[in-house]
Amino acid sequence: MNTSSLDTSLLDRTVADVRAGAASWTATPLSERIALLERLRSRVVARSAGMADAGSRAKGYGPESPWAAEDWIGGPWALAQNTAALLHVLRRIAAGGDPVDGRRVREENGRTRVDVFPATGWDTLLLNGFSAQVWMRPGVTAEQALACAAGKYRSRRADPAVALVLGAGNVAAITALDILHKLYAEGQVVIAKMNPVNAYLRPHFEYVFAEFVERGWLRFVDGCAAEGGHLSRHQGVDTLHITGSARTHDALVWGTDEDAERRRRADLPLIAKPFSSELGGVSPCIVTPGPWSAADFRFQAEHIVTSKMNNSGHNCVASQILVLPRDWDGTERLLDEIRTVLRELPPRTDYYPGAADRLASVRAAHPTAEELGDGCRLLVPDIADHDDPLISDEVFGSVLGVVRLPGATPDAFLRRAVGFANDTLPGTLGATLIVHPRTEKAHRDAVRSAIAELRYGTLGVNCWSGVGFLLGYTPWGAFPGHTRQDIGSGIGFVHNAFMLEDVEKTVLRAPFAPAPRGLLTGGPSLSPRPPYFVTHRRARTAVERLTRFTAAPSPAKLPALFAAALRG
Repeated sequence: MNTSSLDTSLLDRTVADVRAGAASWTATPLSERIALLERLRSRVVARSAGMADAGSRAKGYGPESPWAAEDWIGGPWALAQNTAALLHVLRRIAAGGDPVDGRRVREENGRTRVDVFPATGWDTLLLNGFSAQVWMRPGVTAEQALACAAGKYRSRRADPAVALVLGAGNVAAITALDILHKLYAEGQVVIAKMNPVNAYLRPHFEYVFAEFVERGWLRFVDGCAAEGGHLSRHQGVDTLHITGSARTHDALVWGTDEDAERRRRADLPLIAKPFSSELGGVSPCIVTPGPWSAADFRFQAEHIVTSKMNNSGHNCVASQILVLPRDWDGTERLLDEIRTVLRELPPRTDYYPGAADRLASVRAAHPTAEELGDGCRLLVPDIADHDDPLISDEVFGSVLGVVRLPGATPDAFLRRAVGFANDTLPGTLGATLIVHPRTEKAHRDAVRSAIAELRYGTLGVNCWSGVGFLLGYTPWGAFPGHTRQDIGSGIGFVHNAFMLEDVEKTVLRAPFAPAPRGLLTGGPSLSPRPPYFVTHRRARTAVERLTRFTAAPSPAKLPALFAAALRG
């Protein structure tokens, strides 16, 4: 990485300025930290339309497009929701309570689990039937989980430190949420380097975080690899967090010259500072055979397509491999419904840099790949070679590959699917498991084993794992076990409003079918089609209203919000 021609004076002054503010942030009392978050939440609402509209225009479709809902979901709403989650926990501590209600922590089958969502009555009302449970690492007791939660606010004050956040270029809220995590969960002041792909968000973030900038606790900088490399190695920076690719991580830690691989093998990093990361992988969506109705096939096709087409597939946890039962008579029917949904979606392009080349590589490897809709949506309906590039490499684009595995029963299929996901697919960030409630009831041990054995930081059961990124209460990161020499999907968890330690993974659950049809499937809830579905007809309006509600809950706002959500 050649930085000889880089003018580092501004970067050096930025580090010095933020370092000068580190002690004052550490000394800021809890009451003021809460007040800062409350004011930040209001600023999110004030800037929400501008932030979302900027994303829509940058992606090439504009604020009035049906696609614009994702720019509200992954921008203002995610930021408002994560802020609300932090406020909920910090207010509990300020009132003299524990961050986690002890009734939410229990031991089952020798493992400690923490119910983190729903956390409030509003959560139960707005996302009825959705839940999230954090599984602690083996050996952690319920007492230890409770005692260690939010430790920096109860027993271990953080030492002043400067964190460098290397921002992601895809989802708008990623950089902002990483900033919040570093400030509030780890107690560190922050330098945030914007990714060139979405550096247009910097003015919006500077407005939202204005008080933190004014007090010297946060600075934003622009730049590319050279700027990031200089800041990463700067002696005034104590810790780093990156969201991106394993290649970016390895370039920073081991370098890009001819000695990089030698350094990696010998564990001689160029940067040996504490380093957390969230780096993606090849995410599976596993479909368990079951007694599906016609409406189930359509709904789950919309669900699967959402997990692929949100942000045009430019998500580190986008479903890339659909794992289907070879012996299930519903497999072809589900694929036909997926084709239909893909064709019905409005046009858009894969906007992220390099997407065209990555799609061209898929077409070259699979000349018979089906092009659906606007032509950049590719379906590869039967991948037989497990050395296929779609299985070994993250595409980061709108390509869905299908792997069919044997198994005449749900039990047999799930054993093979779990083994394939764990041992063949690279990455451990997120996975999705779809299972009909009656199938789960009849094959409870097999489903329970699959949930326990899948090695992913977030597992969504009838819920795209990407929802875990949004909720704030749910730790977000790779399954533990990666090292800097073999970084995989990264190290550490962010978000995590309860500030739990020794996390292994989060298990999300959502209704298999929307209301009122869920009554017929054995999984009743009040939730209609989720507004994050790419097929939701009123999604933009619903999420805009949800953002404003989340920032300032009021019963008076509910009728308009429900009206938009129910008309999807």
